[in-house]
Amino acid sequence: MRPQKLFIGGAWVEPDLGHYEVVDPATEEVVGLAPEASRAQVHQAAAAAREAFAAWSRTKPEERAAILDRAADLVQRDAEAHTVLARAETGATTATARGMQVAVGAARFRRYARGALEPVEQAVPPQINAAGPMGRAGVFGAVAVRRPVGVVTCITSYNNPWANAAGKVAPALAAGNTVVVKPAPQDPLSVYRMAQALHEAGAPPGTVNIVTGSASAAGEAAVDSPDVDMVSFTGSTAVGQRIAEVCGRTMKRQLMELGGKGAALVYDDADVESAVRGIGTTFSFYSGQICTAPTRVLAQRGVYERVVAGLAAYAGRLRVGDPADPATVVGPLISAAQRDRVESYVELGRKEGARLVAGGERPAFERGFHVAPTLFADCTNDMRVVREEIFGPVVVVVPFDDEEEGVALANDSDYGLIDYVWSGDVARAFRVAGELRAGGVGVNTVGRNMEAPFGGFKRSGVGRDVGSYALHAYSELQAVVWPG
Repeated sequence: MRPQKLFIGGAWVEPDLGHYEVVDPATEEVVGLAPEASRAQVHQAAAAAREAFAAWSRTKPEERAAILDRAADLVQRDAEAHTVLARAETGATTATARGMQVAVGAARFRRYARGALEPVEQAVPPQINAAGPMGRAGVFGAVAVRRPVGVVTCITSYNNPWANAAGKVAPALAAGNTVVVKPAPQDPLSVYRMAQALHEAGAPPGTVNIVTGSASAAGEAAVDSPDVDMVSFTGSTAVGQRIAEVCGRTMKRQLMELGGKGAALVYDDADVESAVRGIGTTFSFYSGQICTAPTRVLAQRGVYERVVAGLAAYAGRLRVGDPADPATVVGPLISAAQRDRVESYVELGRKEGARLVAGGERPAFERGFHVAPTLFADCTNDMRVVREEIFGPVVVVVPFDDEEEGVALANDSDYGLIDYVWSGDVARAFRVAGELRAGGVGVNTVGRNMEAPFGGFKRSGVGRDVGSYALHAYSELQAVVWPG
């Protein structure tokens, strides 16, 4: 177990403040030692990114594409080793670590290798100007051109260190930016493996820099560095608000993917079995630690009891246990602190008067930060378990009477990331989707289109990424005008 070094300016650097332990959430054993960067080292990483920016932003798109493609090849080459590490430091099951973390990370490098070749110019219709104080009459042409922002700080979430980091780094590099990556403290080692792949693929020194720390100081330095032009953050709304305040002082660009409390509207005419299967993935996929989860189920009274019974049965079939066991569906939460937080919400739900239908207890394992999939029914929209993001395998069910009430309940939330509608009437489903204040709406599905824009309304974020929208997010738009 060799202590991990920082990656700054194309070199592996000893951390000023030593190392901290990364713990396996399933075994509570030490996975590795992550570096504690000092504030000065974080600023050195940003300065290295600033120095590298001029040359990288002028590289040919084909060169950037080739490096990203090679990085994808290298991630795939070492996919099994990456899977083992990702499972150990995140607690994800083997299938999730392999298919939804490492494989998605490689796919995002591949996608933005293509993205580097997308046109950056968009023609603007010519304009005929009469003579005036600004000059002679004439026809003026114009083009809108995407230019790289500069140095981007990428602060990633703990629930998917491969996909989340690659989803920021790959489009930022493709657009001609350089990056400073500050991974979540719970599982940063996978992100260093990503840096290794980019380094081996030929990314020039300083284009990618990785800094870590167990507390907030490293992230704060990565945000307030004068060399940073933009901050891309995935995480809690509370932290996002603090980052936005710092960015606002110097007008740094922001891309924020924050909390969610997705509403799943299930109407009387819905395919209830389909809705239960879709919502049930909340219980199982990464132990509910996903911001897109439909954790707030709004069921019309005609199907309410069927929805509750179906979700209870689904929860009862889920095997909780060791993520290395192929039979395990629900692994541990990321940390003891997160387990305790989720358990406090379960106790709060009981006190608020919600009916506990499934779960509610701590599984009887000697080690690991496990929480049983938990279902509350007969909830009301004023309960904290309904209003607040829990980020664990806890789902609440609220009844409603008619279409208008369902929409009103869904929109009565501080969040607006992704909502869901299940109805056999497609016209109604799309009508309801248009009334929901959310950045995305799934109609009779929890599936995603990975070219569609992703982001939230209200306190769920600022800006959009994924697909070509990510290239736009990591670009400034410049107008070039000329006389015809």
